Amino acid sequence: MSFAVAGRLTSRTLPALALSAMALGIDKEIGEQEVRKIVLSEFISLDNVMQAPGGAEEDTEGGFTHGGWTWPYWHDDIGAHFFQEMSQSDALLLGRKTWQIHGGAFDPMPVGDPFGDTMNNVQKYVVSTTLSSASAWRNSTVIGSNVVEEVRALKEKPGKNILIDGSSVLVHTLVEHDLIDEYSLWVYPVVLGSGKQVFPQGHRANLRLIESKPLPSGVVLMRYERAQ
Repeated sequence: MSFAVAGRLTSRTLPALALSAMALGIDKEIGEQEVRKIVLSEFISLDNVMQAPGGAEEDTEGGFTHGGWTWPYWHDDIGAHFFQEMSQSDALLLGRKTWQIHGGAFDPMPVGDPFGDTMNNVQKYVVSTTLSSASAWRNSTVIGSNVVEEVRALKEKPGKNILIDGSSVLVHTLVEHDLIDEYSLWVYPVVLGSGKQVFPQGHRANLRLIESKPLPSGVVLMRYERAQ
């Protein structure tokens, strides 16, 4: 999912989300895997738009004016699922713009904030040809070239899942090279008509549905894996 969900996770809602996760049976962590999975977690509209789900000024590139389109459809199960995904991951892989937005929000959070600690302590990899340093957000490493080869090498290292959100340019590169193993898509009952899209134009991907979960707010979690 987009980590813009942070705005809904407060000290009062976090305990409820933890209980919700346990009730749903999604609080179990996974161990290290021989070949790690890359999991793409996104909020998307019915017309495949992923741009600026969390706020009006989050990403206005291309004249996009619909920022914050997810808020009317919030449900606590979305937050619970976030903690499930984070417990099953030990790294984030992000494009530069998404990394800068997240880092600006989470790095200043004080130690002891449950959501801030989760985001700040995990290893981050930021793909960028312009950044010379990743010091703006702790525990971050720059991937500055040979992106496809570097991501393949990360998958070969022992560990848990590698989680991606936002990062439309990076996502398109990974989709086109068949490097995304699982798509965790929160599909919202809205058509935006324009904006950055999850799947690149002209690309075909054969997927297999592994989970479908509707929420009372009208959002549907759709989880797919690559068809073998």
